[in-house]
Amino acid sequence: MAGIAVSRTAEAPVTALDDSHFVAEVRGFLKHALTDDLREAGRRMIGVHADIEACRIWHRRLYEQGWIAPAWPVGWGGPGWTPFQRFVFDRECALNDAPVLFAGGLRSVGPLLIEMGTADQRSRYLPAILSGDDLWCQGFSEPGAGSDLAAISTRAGRDDGHYVVNGSKIWTTGAHHSNRMFGIVRTEENGPRQHGLTFLLIDMDTPGLTVAPIIGISGDHEFNQVFFDDVRVPVANRVGEENEGWAVAKRLMQLARSNNTPAALLRRVLRRAAGAVAGVDADASTGLRSRLAGLEIELCAFEQLELAALPSGRPGGADQTTPSMLKLIGSELHQRIAELVVEAVGPYAAASWSALGLAGDAVDVGARAMGKHLAVRAATIYSGTSETQRNVIARQLLGPRAV
Repeated sequence: MAGIAVSRTAEAPVTALDDSHFVAEVRGFLKHALTDDLREAGRRMIGVHADIEACRIWHRRLYEQGWIAPAWPVGWGGPGWTPFQRFVFDRECALNDAPVLFAGGLRSVGPLLIEMGTADQRSRYLPAILSGDDLWCQGFSEPGAGSDLAAISTRAGRDDGHYVVNGSKIWTTGAHHSNRMFGIVRTEENGPRQHGLTFLLIDMDTPGLTVAPIIGISGDHEFNQVFFDDVRVPVANRVGEENEGWAVAKRLMQLARSNNTPAALLRRVLRRAAGAVAGVDADASTGLRSRLAGLEIELCAFEQLELAALPSGRPGGADQTTPSMLKLIGSELHQRIAELVVEAVGPYAAASWSALGLAGDAVDVGARAMGKHLAVRAATIYSGTSETQRNVIARQLLGPRAV
């Protein structure tokens, strides 16, 4: 870490030497708190989060340490870390195979409620997000509305202090683990498509709500379809004004895009790639080693971009470019690293996911490499496709008429 330097906003430059005590504190905590089973869960992860029980245990330990929400303001439970300290913590967690949390509440709806929620919503939901008692999934995409969220058709009508919701959401990551959902519904048919959307907070145990699993191509259960049949949601669970949910959803997506493919996650996959390349015969690995070095350089650049672009840990409300830029670069780099692992393990990548634990280490490595490769194909689709991110960036840089 000695070569890394980044500037604090309006303060003197921060270097690894300035934070040597903090680095030692983080390493000491990880050595004590990360048991072998938690490290194994971190190593075995292929999707967007580790085994859910490992997530719960690790979430609780971070919460008890006061480190569960590194980018939250101090007044709402954040630890008050500098950008460099957040970077150090994330990188040390990656290097020690800490489980990646199922953290839609921590990374998306929590920060959103801090900015846009009511006092009652903050007091009800934020403590349970921090403690891990509440797990949140996102109800945006629908069978006929993916990146084009203005096309959603799940409807909600008012009735006696409630919205009555009917329709469905799809590709809902972790809905089978969650007790809460944040989502958008259509409450008005007339006017521009972006008008008439309303942002709601929904309890998953509400009568009429059902969750159906979608098994991914890699064989894992991460996605779901959620059906709403006269699901009653209190009007008090609305964030923002009725029919003005587009602005709320846009802010939520800014927050999500800025942190759903962080550099620390890519650092984990690159370690796996380095291990796979190291196992290839020297005469056959020249091209792989060259590509690995190139990806390492790109990842180092991405780490520095992440540090410089998010000094507060979250993008400003008017900043559309930074979240899309981080999401675009991070997700496409993620895919290319996963592809390198598949090439490095060679024929073992053809192993079936069902063969895990049955035929030895080489088959396990191959099956996991292919599972990761298949799972990460969705990275350039969720939170808006790469094409969507490029359009957002172009509009900001060139003006709305350029796209």
